[in-house]
Amino acid sequence: MDTKGFPKPINETQREFLRLCELGGGARGGPARGKVLEMLRASGKNLNMTAHAEAKAQVAAYPSANPWHLCFAIGLSWGHLARLDVDFTGTVAAVLADWNNADLNVAKSFHMERGPDPIEQSLRGAYNLFGRVTLPKALPTTLGLLDTAQQRWLSPILTGPDRPRYIGSWNATAMFMAALFAQPSLAATQTEPKPMLPPGGPIFKGLQMLHKAGIIKEAPHGSDLDDQAFEPGALYVNNSLLQELCAGLSGWCLIDVHSGVYMLGTRHSHSDKWA
Repeated sequence: MDTKGFPKPINETQREFLRLCELGGGARGGPARGKVLEMLRASGKNLNMTAHAEAKAQVAAYPSANPWHLCFAIGLSWGHLARLDVDFTGTVAAVLADWNNADLNVAKSFHMERGPDPIEQSLRGAYNLFGRVTLPKALPTTLGLLDTAQQRWLSPILTGPDRPRYIGSWNATAMFMAALFAQPSLAATQTEPKPMLPPGGPIFKGLQMLHKAGIIKEAPHGSDLDDQAFEPGALYVNNSLLQELCAGLSGWCLIDVHSGVYMLGTRHSHSDKWA
């Protein structure tokens, strides 16, 4: 198929995807579905080697901290609002446990290309939600309990009129992705979106590319901007598309799919060094 409509590739996953598109052999002249799924599986598993190791180490580094605070921080880093750094994670946990400007300013110093304001706004939103939502003291060790915790967290976001700024599709869900990263054995059992994973940003873009290539039948919903108004439809539809991809191949789990699609959709220039 013609690949001119796709973005210029910036990492090996994207280069391989375009190569498969040019080879054809699939629906509507697009790439062979099995080959694309194998590519996503390899890419996702490779990226998740780093994700699991980092999340486990960072949660273990602060045994007395609230693990949800730690996971929220890891989610911010994975969304590239802040550098992935154990000191950032600890500082965020300190801010969310006891709001103070000294730790807030340190946390903001870890910002990336979008500047310090998204970090502050994300933390203000999280502090607001943690004050309104009661979560288990320890990270749940089953998918069912993790899903129940997510439903509690999402309730004021989905139904309340005062959703905090910067608690968009990424920050509303990335904490639970980080909880799975910190528990790789549990993550390996997940084949359906319970809990749901972040649906926007690079995930939206990656799913959009897969739809254009005929790999998935339905186009993703929402936006490639993570801090936009929260769209419940995008959360459910895009997670169902990830589940559809997962069901198409054995030997991977939903978070592998998510990371593979992330690598396909990201526009971070340094992503060629991630996996």
